[in-house]
Amino acid sequence: MDSIQPTILIVDDEKHTRDGLRKLFEDNYDVYIAADIESAMNVLERENVDLLLTDLRLAGEDGMQLIERALKMPHPPICIMMTAYGSVDTAVEAMKRGAYDFVTKPLNLDKVEMLIARALKGRNLEQEHKPLRQQVDERFGLENMIGESPALREVIDTIRQVAPSSANVLIEGESGTGKELVAHAIHNLSRRNKSKFVTVHCAALSPTLLESELFGHEKGAFTGAHERRIGRFEQANGGTIFLDEVAEIPAATQVKLLRVISEERAFERVGGNQTLKANVR
Repeated sequence: MDSIQPTILIVDDEKHTRDGLRKLFEDNYDVYIAADIESAMNVLERENVDLLLTDLRLAGEDGMQLIERALKMPHPPICIMMTAYGSVDTAVEAMKRGAYDFVTKPLNLDKVEMLIARALKGRNLEQEHKPLRQQVDERFGLENMIGESPALREVIDTIRQVAPSSANVLIEGESGTGKELVAHAIHNLSRRNKSKFVTVHCAALSPTLLESELFGHEKGAFTGAHERRIGRFEQANGGTIFLDEVAEIPAATQVKLLRVISEERAFERVGGNQTLKANVR
């Protein structure tokens, strides 16, 4: 039986753009199109849309309003904005309100395809890990890792060995195998267990937002940055930070990440010049 294809809604007031994007995506996705906000909302209320791709300007209407309405729905879609007006400030503002990312016109179709694929992959990972995260919220340790198989006993023995050390730990495994559970167990058995355990789901964040999420930003660092924001590394200071799907982090951000997880333990907030320290594992 074929797996269910993700559903995409494309909203643009230019027919050739709507039709071209539908043709591009229809082999891999269930695609709906709309020319205005009212038509788009009809689709969103009728169908379980996974991703909304909308233009900023819709024949006098504001695509930002559509995104805001879509994100208030019981099952909000991933929202990506298109703009031909060089209005990066507006697009960034849309992201601060909950949009995943933006693309500029004329569209680079390869980039659009990759962006949508990455966004949907992040959504799938969120759904796959949801049952595990509900268990993690209960803040359990090894006593809840029940089983007698040789493989599980080996994992538990390894957890006991590495937990007391201060070394960073790389946890490998297929999606759904419990990497976050292992990370939480290591934290619970470590000397850091009185401090925070902070999780960052790297694949669920766009590259544009990831650095701000990890390192924070200063007031005025970019449009919409109305106040200083403390990043996850500062929040986890003294404790443990779990970077889920770390391989999805862009290379440029990985360089900054290496600096903060190495002996230097240093970083700067986005838009800041002050070097900060974070004692995290």
